[in-house]
Amino acid sequence: MGSKPAIITVAEKAPITAARKVHDDLDTKLPKPYVPRAVVAPDTENVKGTWGHEHNNMSVLQQHAAFFDQDGDGIIYPWETFRGFRLIGFNPIASFVFALLVHMAMSYATSPTWLPSPLFPIYVQNIHKAKHGSDTGTYDTEGRYVPVNFENIFSKYARTVPDKLTRAEIWHMTQSSRNAFDIFGWIASKLEWGALYILAKDDEGYLSKEAVRRCFDGSLFEYCAKVHKGPAAKMD
Repeated sequence: MGSKPAIITVAEKAPITAARKVHDDLDTKLPKPYVPRAVVAPDTENVKGTWGHEHNNMSVLQQHAAFFDQDGDGIIYPWETFRGFRLIGFNPIASFVFALLVHMAMSYATSPTWLPSPLFPIYVQNIHKAKHGSDTGTYDTEGRYVPVNFENIFSKYARTVPDKLTRAEIWHMTQSSRNAFDIFGWIASKLEWGALYILAKDDEGYLSKEAVRRCFDGSLFEYCAKVHKGPAAKMD
């Protein structure tokens, strides 16, 4: 039998497919990268996810949100989100604005009842219901983590330095990921990536692949809180 035909990832009459390259060899570096992971967030450098990070049997999206659940009761209130942003280094004004926007956008979507709460709680168990469009697709609709979509962020948009994003590249990525007429998703994506860039950019103005990956599983927030509290240490 002959060899298997090559998988074509670039179409000559669709130049955008050449401009935004995708990996065709991920399975040699990461087992089954197309299979969504429920509790870990691996990449080609960290095939088992974040070392030392406890998933507590939560989905990756739930882990991302859980840092802001300050008392661990499964419900995040605006004052907990405010405190969480303060813990990772944002000033009071930015923390207040982010907390306000997050809870106005996500509270009702995660509510277990039809009646809205005046306290604007976010229920961690239902956080997948608050997933918006025009994103990278790294979370699926159930809150699992999709490695291939994460890797494609950098193969498509990291032009200046491999595995790092500049501010302009982040803007380009969020522009390119927009779904038609999804105004809420457009705005949400810009705000989320803008906040992440402010939080985790390095001294040269780059946002590293490792910082982005750890944002997805929430371990970045734990790290930033420790750094903000005491002497800075290198990421594991």
